[in-house]
Amino acid sequence: MIAERVIQELRGLLKDAGLSGSFLVRDLSSGDEIGIDPDIEFPIASLVKVPLAVAVLEHVQDGRIDGSTMVDVQPGRVTSAGPMGLSRFRHPARIAVEDLLYLSTAISDNAAADALFDLVPPAGVNHAVLEAGITGIAVRHVMHDLVETLAERFEPGDVHLAHSLAIGSRTPTRGHAVPQLDVSRANSGTARAFVDLLEALWVPSRIPAVVAARVRLLMGENVLRHRLAPDFSSDASRWSSKTGTLLNLRHEAGVVEHDDGGLFAVAALTESTVPAVIQPAAEALMAQVARALHDHLRAR
Repeated sequence: MIAERVIQELRGLLKDAGLSGSFLVRDLSSGDEIGIDPDIEFPIASLVKVPLAVAVLEHVQDGRIDGSTMVDVQPGRVTSAGPMGLSRFRHPARIAVEDLLYLSTAISDNAAADALFDLVPPAGVNHAVLEAGITGIAVRHVMHDLVETLAERFEPGDVHLAHSLAIGSRTPTRGHAVPQLDVSRANSGTARAFVDLLEALWVPSRIPAVVAARVRLLMGENVLRHRLAPDFSSDASRWSSKTGTLLNLRHEAGVVEHDDGGLFAVAALTESTVPAVIQPAAEALMAQVARALHDHLRAR
């Protein structure tokens, strides 16, 4: 009953802030969990870079790809706000596969991710996820498709109009007029599926130990720490995660490792009904809700 009351209170906070979402926190030591609608499917944006890293590193581990192979990456020449790294380069670059993995996962570099998708296409990433025993994640397209939304067609001062269209166009079955937001066409997943993936990376599983350790390291080096990190990072805990952002979607999935041995996987997938690009209050509330679920589970 206490858990139900906590969940209802958190639902109210989300609703009041114009947010809806799917949250799941799991104790990786006991398997106990608590969540809010953890099985709702969302477009996952840059969260796809975690299964991509798993798939590429499995190819490196078994010799199908040499991690030191140099890859020529053409400049993205992206001028809209958001994309980082190679996407904003003005000149060609030559980068090793393992360094592309760092850029893709820790920096969330879309151009680096697409260079990796050239080596392991979406179908190969899907295969790696299923081989790991994880269902609920579908990889259908490369990252470049995410910069072909309405947001790129507006002047910076009018981007909120793209958010308004995104907010008002979802169907009851999670379809959407914007392909990148349609769960039947976009890369998609659930909070439960990502917690399952995190568990497979932090607890011995079908994913090779060397691969899992490398992905954990890359997620620990994540430089995007404005969302859940402030509520999960401290001198007595380590937060390793990946974020995902697209129009009115804000996601993060990660693991908090406490010095006392506590180990918790956290996934937060949200969408906003507020047509604004910058929403620090939404970021803070996501963290507040995820932390409240974590604290309730840990106290239990």
